[in-house]
Amino acid sequence: MTDEARGWRNDLHLRRGVRRLLRELRLDAPLDVPLLCDRLAQRRHRPIRLVPYPLPVPGVFGLWIGTADTDYILYQRDTTPAHQEHIILHEIGHILSEHGSDNSDADVWNHLFPDIPPEMIRRALRRDDYGPAAEREAEMVATVIKEWASLLDHLQFPQGRRDRLSNAFDDHQGWL
Repeated sequence: MTDEARGWRNDLHLRRGVRRLLRELRLDAPLDVPLLCDRLAQRRHRPIRLVPYPLPVPGVFGLWIGTADTDYILYQRDTTPAHQEHIILHEIGHILSEHGSDNSDADVWNHLFPDIPPEMIRRALRRDDYGPAAEREAEMVATVIKEWASLLDHLQFPQGRRDRLSNAFDDHQGWL
């Protein structure tokens, strides 16, 4: 099997896994990113805190900082709400894929914590370089979530129909 074929197979597996997770989280349209984070946090028994922050430009748009008991997602405060949503979903992709933290953001750490040497911060956070495969995977997770939400937006039914369909399918909400 070629590397490309393996990649497609992995993409299909990833897409199915993300859609299955979204169904299990029982989310409805429209997509509510803070609710998604709350449900993921409950499932993982680990809080996820969303922190808008004026990250330096040019630079990264978002960061996932995993501490001993909490995951923090810092995202660019100074951009559009749609872009902020995508940034958060991308970082959720890293969390779900268990990538660890990104090591390419030393300038951001220096800006956020100017009194702490970058080596100490990296060591404390046990940071690894994602690389293109992990970035692609995180982006794929964000894309699948947005596609799922977009499809659900188009599958909304009037309340009476929705109640009947919900009762008929009971725990099969989400459809994807």
